[in-house]
Amino acid sequence: MTFLNTIRIALRALAKNKLRAGLTILGVVIGIAAVTAMVSIGLSASELVQGEFRNLGTNVIILSPGNRRGARSAQIPSLTAADVQAVSRECPSALAATPLIGASAQVISGNNNWRPKELFGVGADYMLVRNGQMRIGSFFGEGDINNSNKVCVLGDTVVKKLFQTANPIGQSVRIKNIPFEIVGVLASKGADIVGNDQDDVVLMPYTTVRKRLQGSSFDNVDVAMISARSSELMGQAEQEIKALMMDRHRISFGQQPDFEVRNTTEIAGAFSIVTGTMTAMLASIAGISLVVGGVGIMNIMLVSVTERTREIGIRMAVGARPRDILMQFLVESMVLSLIGGAIGVLLGVLGSVSLTLGINALSSGRDWPIVVSQAAAIVSLVFSAAVGIGFGFYPAWRASRLDPIDALRYE
Repeated sequence: MTFLNTIRIALRALAKNKLRAGLTILGVVIGIAAVTAMVSIGLSASELVQGEFRNLGTNVIILSPGNRRGARSAQIPSLTAADVQAVSRECPSALAATPLIGASAQVISGNNNWRPKELFGVGADYMLVRNGQMRIGSFFGEGDINNSNKVCVLGDTVVKKLFQTANPIGQSVRIKNIPFEIVGVLASKGADIVGNDQDDVVLMPYTTVRKRLQGSSFDNVDVAMISARSSELMGQAEQEIKALMMDRHRISFGQQPDFEVRNTTEIAGAFSIVTGTMTAMLASIAGISLVVGGVGIMNIMLVSVTERTREIGIRMAVGARPRDILMQFLVESMVLSLIGGAIGVLLGVLGSVSLTLGINALSSGRDWPIVVSQAAAIVSLVFSAAVGIGFGFYPAWRASRLDPIDALRYE
């Protein structure tokens, strides 16, 4: 008997009791659907986190200051603009670097005023480090940095609050009663993962913020962002930055450094491990229902063998070999599992898409990407077939071991 004939006989046998076959595969359907949906949602969460780090910039390394004590126990800033410039100049693996100085103030234009969530003083290479884009206008340059010029670049939200639909380029805003000329508007980024508006920002030369807004003569900066030349050079750039800072700050081997270097790629990798572990754990929990579905298939196949004992005897009497009987019942079991697996994959895909759309509708943060895991679907189908073979083997083996004479006498 050919394999194709075996499949045809299996389908005919299953079609005789559609309700029982449907209830049998229900556990497999639920298990496969749950696994597919959980893996897809987990991949969506991982892609969301990775996207947030990509949005931070290209191959970004963050250099943060610590504190060291002077002769009178005064806190001395440990990161300066000169340090950031030295990184750009002396670290071959670093493409660009920018200091950041935070501030807080009202931004006023005519009768309109707005307090942006982020007001930063940055360097001329800020857009290169952050892989940013301008919507209109241009970013300020080194001349504006050196002369502490009163220029600024606005985010899209600030423009809407102060100018509505008018073109702000060339107009001025007042920050702490100091007029600033608007030279550019950033391309919109939308909300981040927790719902914070990334367009509610004002950028100015860091020298301007320090001298004109803060009234400070110090050279310290709050943090520095450095872009490595490539993702492969991230580790090397990190080591070069550490060595340079140790030398500039005269920190001997074994001493506690007064700075911290963080590789955003490593942080993103750590988040990916967390989301991957959670996805695997959820998929494993969902996979328990597959085992339950497999037990259901075994029970029904045992019942089927009992009900069809006389049929098995007749087949053996006309020449069917034990392996033919074994193959027949194995194929029936596998067909049940594959049908359940196919339905489960379809329901899992629809469930993950629906759940993602629901999360996006209820969340004020960045939209979760819709991710359908083809690998999870294929593995689920293969696993469902394996469940059918694994749990269907004992009933099939039992059917193949029946004595033809006893089987013909069975009532």
